[in-house]
Amino acid sequence: MNEPILRCVGVTKAFAGVSAVDDISLALEHGEVLSILGPSGCGKTTLLRMIAGFEVPDAGEIEVASRLVSGAGVEVPPERRRIGMVFQDYALFPHLTVAENAAFGLRDLSAGERDRRLADVLELVRLSGLEGRYPFELSGGQQQRVALARTLAPRPAAVLLDEPFSNLDAEMRREMRAEVQAILRENGIATLFVTHDRDEAFAMADRMAVMNEGRLDQVDRPDVIYSAPATRFVAQLAGSCDFLAASVNGAQAVSEIGILACTGSNGVPDGHVVDLMVHPDDFQVLPNPDGNCVVRSREFRGDETTLVVALPSGAALRCSQHSYPLLVAGDRVTLVPQNGAPFVAFERP
Repeated sequence: MNEPILRCVGVTKAFAGVSAVDDISLALEHGEVLSILGPSGCGKTTLLRMIAGFEVPDAGEIEVASRLVSGAGVEVPPERRRIGMVFQDYALFPHLTVAENAAFGLRDLSAGERDRRLADVLELVRLSGLEGRYPFELSGGQQQRVALARTLAPRPAAVLLDEPFSNLDAEMRREMRAEVQAILRENGIATLFVTHDRDEAFAMADRMAVMNEGRLDQVDRPDVIYSAPATRFVAQLAGSCDFLAASVNGAQAVSEIGILACTGSNGVPDGHVVDLMVHPDDFQVLPNPDGNCVVRSREFRGDETTLVVALPSGAALRCSQHSYPLLVAGDRVTLVPQNGAPFVAFERP
């Protein structure tokens, strides 16, 4: 159990000379949910397809349960990799019932074993009683659970989920995300989950990998990805943020709104100007007739209000506040750091 259930080392793939996946190395632990977050076209699905065996890497190795399935002259076919994959469009057979779809991969079992495993997996995904229905008779969420049942039925070593909630409306997405997460965690199923939605990535993951133009920029816990991003790209993808110019002075940075603690500036000479990452909840906005900042606009969002605050230089920061303060556009204010954590510094582009 000490070895990862899935390991990729230096996996690379190009199409017509254009790199899609570039030297990716990662490991998926037993029972872990690892989210891969990245924009459309960054290579997420190509990576999953190589792991599943639907694409052949140009270079690198892939191991499943310590067994080499791709690389060094080896290319194990998809059906023998013990990898299950739920596709974005579910790929259900419209002419087969729920039971027939879910049992599609159970060809090597006796009739009795097949029936028992089918009953177990349909109960697992809460579809018992719907065995005779066809896909067109099911809701989007039920269709997704059929696809998950079909994937889990052969007892794969790991499961790959490719944007599994993208075809659902917002409320159904939340419900199905919670259901699928519960099924995976309650049964200790190692899962690689691909999405371009950061809320889904944060909610599902034990760890996250952020993918950018075919490469991994950072792999870490979701809270670390959010609070200590390794690159400006990760910072902007993992959360709403702005950047505040400041001059480095040791472990501090001198900005137009005061002296702030900063991190990530090691080796940066004093006096060098950096950009500090600012999340909307990093500052408290206090009314002050003598303040050097001005509320530029106000957007009410129910339980919170987003204020755009203009700084003396004309630059602006987005600040989230509880909705009860009655600050409006034109009010003069002071910004006060809220959480005491150091601000992450990045080299200016």
